Amino acid sequence: MMPTADAMAATCWDVVVVGGGNAALTAAITAAERGARVLLLEGAPRPYRGGNSRHTRNFRCRHEGPLSVLTGSYGEEEYLRDLLLVTGGKTDEELARLTIRSSEACFGWMLAHGVHFQPSLSGTLSLSRTNAFFLGGGKALVNAYYNVAADLGVVVVYEAEVRHVVLRDGRFEAVEVRLAGQEVSVRGRAVVLAAGGFQGDIDWLARAWGPAARNFLIRGTPYNRGVVLRDMLDQGADSVGDPTQCHCVAIDGRAPKFDGGIVTRLDCVPFGVVVNRNGERFHDEGEDVWPKRYAIWGRLVAAQPEQVAYAIIDAKSAELFMPSVYPPVTAPTLEELGSRLGIAADRLSATVAAFNASCRPGPFHPTEIDGLATRGLVPPKSNWARPIDTPPFQGYALRPGVTFTYLGLKVDATARVAGSGGRYDNVWAAGEMMAGSILGQGYLAGFGMTIGTVFGRIAGEEAAAHVA
Repeated sequence: MMPTADAMAATCWDVVVVGGGNAALTAAITAAERGARVLLLEGAPRPYRGGNSRHTRNFRCRHEGPLSVLTGSYGEEEYLRDLLLVTGGKTDEELARLTIRSSEACFGWMLAHGVHFQPSLSGTLSLSRTNAFFLGGGKALVNAYYNVAADLGVVVVYEAEVRHVVLRDGRFEAVEVRLAGQEVSVRGRAVVLAAGGFQGDIDWLARAWGPAARNFLIRGTPYNRGVVLRDMLDQGADSVGDPTQCHCVAIDGRAPKFDGGIVTRLDCVPFGVVVNRNGERFHDEGEDVWPKRYAIWGRLVAAQPEQVAYAIIDAKSAELFMPSVYPPVTAPTLEELGSRLGIAADRLSATVAAFNASCRPGPFHPTEIDGLATRGLVPPKSNWARPIDTPPFQGYALRPGVTFTYLGLKVDATARVAGSGGRYDNVWAAGEMMAGSILGQGYLAGFGMTIGTVFGRIAGEEAAAHVA
């Protein structure tokens, strides 16, 4: 049973956890298992609990040989190379290696706490070696963790909007929470901040990106508005990350403004061409395997007129990727498809004709780098370049879909938050709220869940040790 506001205010909790997703739950469970009395404050209503974690599908995991549903091996150095590639080297290598090295132990921890896994899904996310998929998706993971937390005596309060973290002389004392219209001060001996980024605050996005951000769709939870992040930064906590960097993918343009989740993502890009409203290609659709490149396409689309683009494929490719929740726009000719999508029909036809003329014969391997590249085309297509010539033709409108932002709190290897006067004595952070330390830009599929699990466990253990 949820405690009353008066009961919450009358108790000095050992560990207060702010947030309700994977990182927060991992921290709460870990602290409770070490004997701490834990209060978890989730800003969302109960049906929407779990933050972005409920939209996830998998977890990127280091392993030296086959491990449960994971095939082959995925060692530390290869994992790090993949991360350095997508971030362009913008990462704290010490924290990155810590995350990578800890991920294998996290796999066992997740199994022990009610998470079940299934073999890799088919489609362009060819991740059987690198990523373990959750049976039932992220919502099943979130539900399992809430069940474990309840069994351990963690007290969970929903619709608890944390407005202010009370700090005095480098120490946490309390959080000020709005609960059912009432302002409540909740004291604690330690706090773990895991309340996510600021993508739910469109005004903040627009201040960082400019007016174009108002056309972005927020594929993640609308409850991550950055209130706690802003409060900590205003009080002198050290920041990390660029406010214009984020996990931003190209999603179906028909998706809702908020909370569309992973089903709105489009994975057809490697198998066709992508054009803007003017019918012009603007980037190599086949640079690398999709899990290493899907997260660049949100920013690419954001740079196009009206922040929209269109993926064009033909019947040969229609079954090669996981479909969006929305059906494609189809037409018997490219000219008619262009008209239906709102692209100048003659420009689209000319672009596809030039693309087709640059394609060359060769083996096509949809799940791996195949070197089937265009010749003499700018920009090129480096892999999976087959003529678009088999009707019916299909098209999807693309818009930038922000999952989470990378501006966050700077932490050390113990997940402790740094401030202008040095490390805070009893303040830790985990998950998207500190992920900018490791993700300077770009994204690797499943890596957000890895960061959240690793640093959630560290933060929970450190906070519990502090109060023991």
